[in-house]
Amino acid sequence: MEFKDRLRNILTIKDSPHRLAVAFAAGVFISMSPLLGFHTILGIATAWIFGLNRIVTITGVFVTNPWTIVPIYTFNTYIGAKCLGIKQALPKIDWAHITFSRFVYELKPLLIPFVFGTLLIGFISAVISYFIIYRAVKKAHSYDK
Repeated sequence: MEFKDRLRNILTIKDSPHRLAVAFAAGVFISMSPLLGFHTILGIATAWIFGLNRIVTITGVFVTNPWTIVPIYTFNTYIGAKCLGIKQALPKIDWAHITFSRFVYELKPLLIPFVFGTLLIGFISAVISYFIIYRAVKKAHSYDK
């Protein structure tokens, strides 16, 4: 099932617009989090803990996927660096003589901007997605009456 089909399915779920929008926004926030590899598990756990709709939360989590994660994380790290006043976020790496341990060492300065940026953009994206889904569900439910 494609992502846009999952979004359309949200509009047919019989629950309040607020609860559906919160579930989706929680998923979007998780999708932007720095905990790569744990997004789906965190989405299911969050839905269970807060009594949210699991399908809607996971749909929000799937905003990021293997095709979108690199540009999203790159943008988030860039925003994190700008907000923290870091002038040169990317170190100059001698790619001809790189080892894994050297690579990790070189990218260490990006960790704080990465975490800050993902949390900031995740929060902003979650708030925006809440209002978009809320309005869409409210409109779809008004057609059902």
